[in-house]
Amino acid sequence: MTWQELLGFGGGLLITLGIIPQVWRLFALKSAREISLSFALLFLLGAACWLAYGVSLKLWPVILWNAISLALMCMMLFAKLKYGGN
Repeated sequence: MTWQELLGFGGGLLITLGIIPQVWRLFALKSAREISLSFALLFLLGAACWLAYGVSLKLWPVILWNAISLALMCMMLFAKLKYGGN
């Protein structure tokens, strides 16, 4: 594995880990009022685009972390729609 791939895996890990506490908090508090719907939708679409990009170029760090981020953002969007109001 090259240092560039290690950098990609490390960066993706850190970005993805940054989403987990927010998703956890949304479900623990059952409140998503403070989350912007446009943020959730744009982040979700961005992760989907990055995932497609990674798949098209067979970039495993991009595929792995964006697939996980996409799942987490789906959970965040679900929480926003269920608990968030407007």
